[in-house]
Amino acid sequence: MMNTEKGAGMQAVYADLEGKTVLISGGASGIGEALVCAFAQQGARVAFVDMAQSQGEALAARLSAQGHRVEFAHCDITDEAAYQAAIGRFAQTLGPITVLVNNAANDVRHSLEEVDAQAFDKLISVNLKHAFFASQAVVPMMKAAGAGSVINLGSIGWMMASSGYPVYAASKAATHGMTRALARELGPWRIRVNTLVPGWVMTEKQLAMWVDDAARELISRSQCLPGSVEPGHIAQMALFLASDASAMCSAQNFIVDGGWV
Repeated sequence: MMNTEKGAGMQAVYADLEGKTVLISGGASGIGEALVCAFAQQGARVAFVDMAQSQGEALAARLSAQGHRVEFAHCDITDEAAYQAAIGRFAQTLGPITVLVNNAANDVRHSLEEVDAQAFDKLISVNLKHAFFASQAVVPMMKAAGAGSVINLGSIGWMMASSGYPVYAASKAATHGMTRALARELGPWRIRVNTLVPGWVMTEKQLAMWVDDAARELISRSQCLPGSVEPGHIAQMALFLASDASAMCSAQNFIVDGGWV
């Protein structure tokens, strides 16, 4: 099956994903949009949340018109109670969630000097805390189903000691730690927990805000492979990690960065 989503190329078909209920945070644009499209094309039942209401509604409508089972909810993931309530509603309409992709994040630039306690808590909430409470909400469904896959989105940024976003970097490093701890805790129920680690992905946001000629030169010099890492490349790894094809993969980092780190 050929996928026309940018960066996807030839997409593998994972038959076991058909009919599974998948929850994706931050699914209205960028990597999240590619994830939503990729899982929908596999025949999965896809639930996604985002603060970008018009974009989310438009994406859900487009995919639904193509015959896919997709539902969107406008939700602030930093409101844990509201997010968990939305997760419960998705489970009622689409079925028990057995794949969770904790994608939502915000790599807004900030410095040590400018971050106060309120800003710190906000950055932790949007980059780490929601993933914990989404996992808390879906794990009982996965235990009842006898298996599940939690995919946490990490980052190569903290691995490279990048500057410009210390709280974001701390959140992403903590995400890797959370993956390892939950993988050990949930393994007896055949629930796999892994970290999908993107490199510098050429989303519309990145292209508009951060990618200039100097950045392109850095990417060209740093990656082993020529070309750009696109959202579709990340989605392809997520499909593998959600599928039974990765049945014995847990507590690991799966890096898609063109060979940067």
